[in-house]
Amino acid sequence: MQHGAGFLKLVDDKRARVREVSVDDTRQRMASGAAVHVIDVREESEWAAGHVAGATHLGKGIIERDIEARVADHGAEVILYCGGGFRSVLAADALQQMGYTNVASMAGGWRAWMEAGAPTER
Repeated sequence: MQHGAGFLKLVDDKRARVREVSVDDTRQRMASGAAVHVIDVREESEWAAGHVAGATHLGKGIIERDIEARVADHGAEVILYCGGGFRSVLAADALQQMGYTNVASMAGGWRAWMEAGAPTER
């Protein structure tokens, strides 16, 4: 997908303030038994077509409204992902502005997860 220059500039600006983790980092955190919240911020149709096994869904359009009901602890570990790692950076920045202190965006998003052959579900 071709992204517009303005969108890419916005993401790059936010990326400087957002911690990114790899697919391997995310898999290790999930496998460790740690209390990590892996959240898919893609659209409902993208989620329905397949998602990270064990993830929950809070689309980018509603995450700020609904995150506190799902993850009340602002210090909880939260890893967000989207299709390619752009929308999740924007969502992670928003959560940080809301006071969440342990938020990351999964670099490469769903595409990187699939390329790694990591577990998925529908």
